[in-house]
Amino acid sequence: MAGVIQTTVRRSMPASLLLRVRHRSPGLANGLVGGALAAGLGLAAFTVLVMLLWVSSPYPDSGPGGALHVAAALWLLAHGAELVRVDTLSGAPAPMGVPPLLLAVVPVWLLHRAARDTAEGGARDNAPLMPGRTAWAGVVLGYLAVAAPAALYAAGGALRPSWAWTALCVPLVALVAAGTGVWTAYGRPSGPLEQVLGAVLPRGARHLVLGPDGRPGVAARAAAAGATVLVAGGAVLLTVSLGWHFGETRRTFGRLTEGWSGWLAVLLLCVTLLPNAAVWAAAYALGPGFLLGAGVAVTPLGARAAPLLPPFPLLAAVPDPGAGTALHGTVVALPLTAGVVVGWFVGRGSVTGGGRFGVWTTGRTAGAAAFAAGLCGVLMALLAGLAGGPLGTAALARFGPVWWQVGLATAVWLGLTAAATALTVRAWRLRRSYRRGERRADRVVAPRRRPALPRPARRERLPRRTWFKRKPGRSAPAPAPVAADQPYLLLDDDGDDRAHGAPGDLRDLRDLHDGTDPFGLRPRPEPLDDLPTPSPPAAPGDTEPRPPA
Repeated sequence: MAGVIQTTVRRSMPASLLLRVRHRSPGLANGLVGGALAAGLGLAAFTVLVMLLWVSSPYPDSGPGGALHVAAALWLLAHGAELVRVDTLSGAPAPMGVPPLLLAVVPVWLLHRAARDTAEGGARDNAPLMPGRTAWAGVVLGYLAVAAPAALYAAGGALRPSWAWTALCVPLVALVAAGTGVWTAYGRPSGPLEQVLGAVLPRGARHLVLGPDGRPGVAARAAAAGATVLVAGGAVLLTVSLGWHFGETRRTFGRLTEGWSGWLAVLLLCVTLLPNAAVWAAAYALGPGFLLGAGVAVTPLGARAAPLLPPFPLLAAVPDPGAGTALHGTVVALPLTAGVVVGWFVGRGSVTGGGRFGVWTTGRTAGAAAFAAGLCGVLMALLAGLAGGPLGTAALARFGPVWWQVGLATAVWLGLTAAATALTVRAWRLRRSYRRGERRADRVVAPRRRPALPRPARRERLPRRTWFKRKPGRSAPAPAPVAADQPYLLLDDDGDDRAHGAPGDLRDLRDLHDGTDPFGLRPRPEPLDDLPTPSPPAAPGDTEPRPPA
């Protein structure tokens, strides 16, 4: 029996090994599972939406298999992949490459969360994180492992993915979104960004994009603010134009479909395309405008009639054909406002956020404003490229703004306005700071010092009468020593006060009539005739006591 017990003990796992197994770092398998789960959740969300619309449709064109093919195709379209429609009237395949920007939020957010959670590995407290490259590679590979069968399945439907665009866009989105998730899990370190900026920008311009503390630099914040103002202003212009053409917008719903289910489907499609339309409106305000087909440009200077346009509610907001009027020219207020915002950010940063350069010179301030305008142009060019694409062949081969024209117009508009605004804000802030400094210099105020309290001398207790003698065998506690550096100690120790008549030691009612204070204070002095006359002090060398005089 002892041998059995000994064998069992030998086969048991040590406690240290159990802890290591329990707290071990997750491997590549967790990343694969996280990426596959992110892809599966995205496909499930699109499938549920499409199936709901298919079920509610009174006249579906195909069965549930066709709805599933459409859901897979829309999931790929959300990544930026171009789709091809094969069942056209002419028989020629027609591309469809306008990805709804709102749908792109779903796969990007799922990938970001999957990569972040995988890198953290459920770690708590001070547990080590998963290696970043392992988490990144695992999530991307797991995601692509699900995306490839989904693309093969979507190829059998009416909307087939373009293999070239699918092979480019889906892995690119997976790499970027998963990379940002791992970067977030590690606390957003500035090392990777510094390496990328070091290979792209010169040394003097890096601090404008990435500050010394790892936060976005002055130019990066200004560019983001300018792009936000442009897109938000484009949304406002879109809303105003839809309200101006409200009658046409309402009639397009009846032309497209009948019944509440069809109207709901069209409304959902319009909602997913709202960010695209806001970018189109911003491009219109910047000057280049957008295209409604090959050679059909819509700008503030004029708009040409676009043939073969489908009746769609968002297209009802397009200005009427003809030359531009003064009302159309008022849209230039949007890029001017964005330039002022960019210049305000740069001008404020030139005084307060200069870093190691201190207060920037006028040349550096103007250069930073131009650099921020260029960054904003890059952002707007990227958004314009994503918001447009083809909707067919021939006349419908190009829809939306031209990305390089939008980027160039943004850099020109915002560069001029932002430079002037930044210099103005810089001069105003410096002047205000100089004025404050002059007032402080003229106003001479004596330094406020704390008054020094006189150091009290050591106090000696005066002889005082006691009406009652202490009981023999009971000794009062010794009084606490009074330090010489306690200027606020004005009363004696409580134990000593009780020995000389504290409030708790009243033993006769005559104390209230003989001048003795019941609270232990010294009584009012009275003439003391019966006290002996104190003897004079002894000489330094005299050791014998002298008799009283």
